[in-house]
Amino acid sequence: MQVSHISEPSPGGINDDYIVASERFVIVLDGATANGLDTGCIHDVPWVVSRLAAQLSARLITDDGAPLSEILADGIAAVCDLHAGTCDLTNPNSPSTTVALLRNQGGLVEYLVLCDSPIVIETTSGDIQLINDDATAHLPGYTREVLQEVRNQPGGFWVASTKPEAAKHAVIGSIPASDVRRAAVMTDGVSRLFERYDWELSRLLDSLVSTGPAALVEAVRDAERQTPPGKFRGKAHDDATVALCAHFGD
Repeated sequence: MQVSHISEPSPGGINDDYIVASERFVIVLDGATANGLDTGCIHDVPWVVSRLAAQLSARLITDDGAPLSEILADGIAAVCDLHAGTCDLTNPNSPSTTVALLRNQGGLVEYLVLCDSPIVIETTSGDIQLINDDATAHLPGYTREVLQEVRNQPGGFWVASTKPEAAKHAVIGSIPASDVRRAAVMTDGVSRLFERYDWELSRLLDSLVSTGPAALVEAVRDAERQTPPGKFRGKAHDDATVALCAHFGD
């Protein structure tokens, strides 16, 4: 599998995204900004995100085909063990991250998506599939108080934080590798191109192939700069990470 990728912070910000890529797998994480909340943790979001990336990478490198949901659950538990003695892991605002995994192994392209970092897959027949976890689009509200109440709770949304059982709520599946033409793994700082700015999924994939990941992120920034303040809920700018994957059957 051939992978090209980029990860850039929002303008003037610190990058809470993280990406690990190899010839067999891609991991994309998007850490949740604390925004001044008491997290009960002495570590910042990048610390938690990078430790989870390391735990997942180690398992994906050495595993014998374990299910992606099991790998994620074990990775979350391992990160909890790293700071259980110094931090309050019962705090509902404990640092967290989305997870998008893609693995090319054993003749299958497997995927896992937890929260809003989606994967786009195009098959050799030309069909394009959006693999996403849209739980955050159906919440009763988006204030700090509401998000705290529904985060990692039934009927709310799930992220990788302090509960390994969050892995059970991920969107998972697989496609024969011989049927996959190309795929893109990204954070919502890039998926806003089709979620906010009306790009077709085919346009996103074509742009990645023709001009590369850096040019795609610049397209995001152009769209953000041209958007009137307050038009969309959430951040005007965000960290942007995307990986283009191809040559699955080679």
